[in-house]
Amino acid sequence: MKPPLAVLLFTFLTVQAAFLSAQNFPPLPDPDGKPADMSRPVQVYLLMGQSNMLGMGKITGGEGSLELAVKEKGLYPYLIDEAGNWTERRDVRNVLVMGSGTGGAKKTVNEWMGIRNGKIGPEIGIGYHLGEAVDAPVLILKSCIGNRALGWDLLPPGSEGFEFTDSKGRTWVHPGYRGSPEKWEKGTEPQAINWYAGMQYDGDVARAKQVLTELDEFYPGATNYEIAGFFWWQGDRDSRSEALSSRYEHNLVHLIKQLRKDFEAPDAKFVCASLGQTEKGATDGGGEILDAMLAVDGNSGKYPEFRGNVAAVYTHPLSKGGSSGAHYNGNAETYMNVGEAMGRAMVDLLKSRR
Repeated sequence: MKPPLAVLLFTFLTVQAAFLSAQNFPPLPDPDGKPADMSRPVQVYLLMGQSNMLGMGKITGGEGSLELAVKEKGLYPYLIDEAGNWTERRDVRNVLVMGSGTGGAKKTVNEWMGIRNGKIGPEIGIGYHLGEAVDAPVLILKSCIGNRALGWDLLPPGSEGFEFTDSKGRTWVHPGYRGSPEKWEKGTEPQAINWYAGMQYDGDVARAKQVLTELDEFYPGATNYEIAGFFWWQGDRDSRSEALSSRYEHNLVHLIKQLRKDFEAPDAKFVCASLGQTEKGATDGGGEILDAMLAVDGNSGKYPEFRGNVAAVYTHPLSKGGSSGAHYNGNAETYMNVGEAMGRAMVDLLKSRR
């Protein structure tokens, strides 16, 4: 069965817009190593999601590594200087806080944006693009952990419960925010567990806010800040649930609004990115996640209030293989490509007057 003409047209326009957007961005220059103008408020961009947002791209190790991509293939030339050393942006701070549920941060990164040991996520492409485009100090603040669902662990405050009938005719009850357990069959008595709907959302938001209360510890010399935008790369776990994938668009709309409310940033821009293995037209759970993201994109027209302030990045053409569940085989090019596309999408939104 062929997709409707409207779907084909929207797909064409989305791909065309992404292509034209990329053409409007000249190659990034090497960073000049200069600090930002600290008389201006730090522009904070919050990165949330699950393990691929956390970052699983390998820096060394041959095929698929960032080192091979940059130093042998000549990709992302702004990441190395003339001597072949990794560059660093002294106007972009790279911060990560990671914890499970509402517990404290068990892993923290606090450094200038650049390539070091370990693995990379999309923050590199995002940070270098924003550092070049924004005439103010930039703080990339990542607060997330792996294996979390928007429809359960990351469910925002105010979310209501729902019922879902599966392919076997059984009806399941899924709780709203702070409900427990994750689901139970209708007509049975739910047995609460030591976890509730939205527990990871609460923890991720709290840990991010804690960083902002200690701003000068995470961005030396900073005294004030503005929440400028949100980045969201997530959906793998929801895609594995027929119920949660069917609910994804509803939850994503509420997430955008709730994040802006919780951080008192009604004008903050929002960029999300799809699962790399999912092609347009897919009808499985991943397809529902992709359709949800394309629907909330301000250019789709479905949510007029998101026009000019919400964008979705279609990542299948950017992925170098593998799946979100397999962390794209650790291929650093996937993480760089997605990060660059998300960064460019955010810069486009920042230029918008709406």
